[in-house]
Amino acid sequence: MAVAEELRASGAVVSWLGTRERIEAELVPAAGFELDFVRVRGIDRRNPLRAARAGFEALGAVGAARSVLRRRRADVVMGGGGYVAGPAGLAAALMRTPLVLTEADSHLGLANRLLARRARRVCLAFPIAGREGGRYAVTGRPVPAAVLAADRRSARARFGIEPEAPALLVMGGSQGARSLNFAAIEAFAEGEAAAGRSFDVIQLAGRRDYPELRARLVAAPHPQRYALLEYESSLGDVLAAADLVVARSGGSVFEITAVGRPSILVPFPHATADHQTENARWLERAGAATVVADAELTPVRLAAEVGALLGDRERMGEMAAAAAAMARPDAARRIADEVLAAAR
Repeated sequence: MAVAEELRASGAVVSWLGTRERIEAELVPAAGFELDFVRVRGIDRRNPLRAARAGFEALGAVGAARSVLRRRRADVVMGGGGYVAGPAGLAAALMRTPLVLTEADSHLGLANRLLARRARRVCLAFPIAGREGGRYAVTGRPVPAAVLAADRRSARARFGIEPEAPALLVMGGSQGARSLNFAAIEAFAEGEAAAGRSFDVIQLAGRRDYPELRARLVAAPHPQRYALLEYESSLGDVLAAADLVVARSGGSVFEITAVGRPSILVPFPHATADHQTENARWLERAGAATVVADAELTPVRLAAEVGALLGDRERMGEMAAAAAAMARPDAARRIADEVLAAAR
């Protein structure tokens, strides 16, 4: 979306290819972009029958994608590595339409591995061993303009946080993270440590867990200074208001670094090729994050880690500076430039 905004600002006509079941069906039209649908799903490699069905569906989606590219008269295709990117990228290759790929994680996903040799440029969020030079460029992961433009004062006013009060943000992915969600609610609203909590909490729960978490917060003995949100279309306000972030370590690590926030990262243990652990270790090696394994996350451990950091202003400052040094705030613009160059 951030790249699409940059392309639109450059005068390009941008349309989207997606599925009706995923979040683009909601977000893309809301942002004013036209959206075409194809029928495709992820390949479940643990179930051969489902994988075979998904593979046949993907082959059918190639034809549908070709029809869309013809109708849209596409000069270039950008793939983001998701379910649709494989069929769309193959359709582009068959039609000799220039292809630019983006990879948000610390390894190439299946679609990008299959299409990399056919791409004019592969834009990497992280350096990846063996993917240097030539068609590969480390651009960072695009960050929405709303994240960079968010105002701390107004964000804190929105959540009722005093200007100088410490504040914690807890968030998983777009669907939330169950282990983080319930460790946080117990640590900071229900448990013994919550009684003496001296900081505000903002928690992005995700739609799946929100009803249960809301019920627990209402019944909790220490619900004060605790903002529980179901979903935010932009991380701008929640990151601007926070001093410390507890999160998974998917692509959102680039939003965290863009605003220079120290973090406690809990990688999703079932991520493909364990890429979230590598993402987290990348920031840890730079001094910008502390990493806690999901299997070791408990309410007591979470409360201790958060308390230790919020109580150490010097270390927080060092981690914030390290996070800012890792940021790539111009990633969307750089990728947009690569797309425009390929189109020409």
